[in-house]
Amino acid sequence: MKFKDDFIFGGATAAYQCEGSIADYGKGKNEWDVFLEEKGRFKANPASDFYHQYPVDLKLCHDFGVNGIRISIAWTRIFPDGTDKINKEGVEFYHKLFKKCHEEGVEPFVTLHHFDSPAGLYADGDFMNPKTINAFVEYAKFCFEEYKNDVTYWFTFNEIWAVATNTYIEGTFPNGVQYDMASAIQLMHNMMVAHAKAVIAYKEAGYEGKIGIVHSLESKYPYDETKDEDVKAAKNEDVLNNQFLLDATFLGEYRDETMEIINRLVELNNGSFHASKDDMEILKEAAYWYREVSKTKEL
Repeated sequence: MKFKDDFIFGGATAAYQCEGSIADYGKGKNEWDVFLEEKGRFKANPASDFYHQYPVDLKLCHDFGVNGIRISIAWTRIFPDGTDKINKEGVEFYHKLFKKCHEEGVEPFVTLHHFDSPAGLYADGDFMNPKTINAFVEYAKFCFEEYKNDVTYWFTFNEIWAVATNTYIEGTFPNGVQYDMASAIQLMHNMMVAHAKAVIAYKEAGYEGKIGIVHSLESKYPYDETKDEDVKAAKNEDVLNNQFLLDATFLGEYRDETMEIINRLVELNNGSFHASKDDMEILKEAAYWYREVSKTKEL
């Protein structure tokens, strides 16, 4: 079997899961640093020591025919506190990393946020707080400009659904709680607004690369297709995991069917959901860019 010339045979990493050096070279603390210190279980150090070993890893990618790799930038390696002060050593690290990628013929697909918000912003509510949305957009704009000659493919977030469910439904992420469905839905919406603002900034700046988001889409099937309650449960799960986020991404609005289910689930959980007019205009504007790309491909 022969792959097409433009086929990307890739691998995937994430900064906190592979870099190590979590408190070195000017890096600030993120949500997991604080959480793991409190739990006293382990530290993400040295992980696979990608911070030092990336030349070896990328050479192996080249040798084994891996021509693409997902990499995430650690927000707190660029902005140790999430905003304002820039860590020049961290900025230069990613320049060297991306340069090595290209030298080895491995295209970097770069994620801005892979489960690792700055500790201070996380403690203040993370993306439930508009301050974090604004800080994320400024961080994204800095990266777009700084690495415009290094990176062609950008992702804003990795798996918003995973962030929401692990923080507010299953409670396995730092400061997580269980069964707070309304907060999970609100968090997804707020993160999609942050995504949309970053997309708009990228497009308005006229960069020639591509930008998107990584969703963890899952097929949902009723346990028994002959039972209405099972069919309804599968649809509820599909809207939560897939349809709600896809509506925001590609339509820039939530369909009536989507909101009927979302509002019912929020009400059943004694919560509330708020999407402002400004939020929806931002989602609509970002979605416009995806529709324009689709039209161009059709032509």
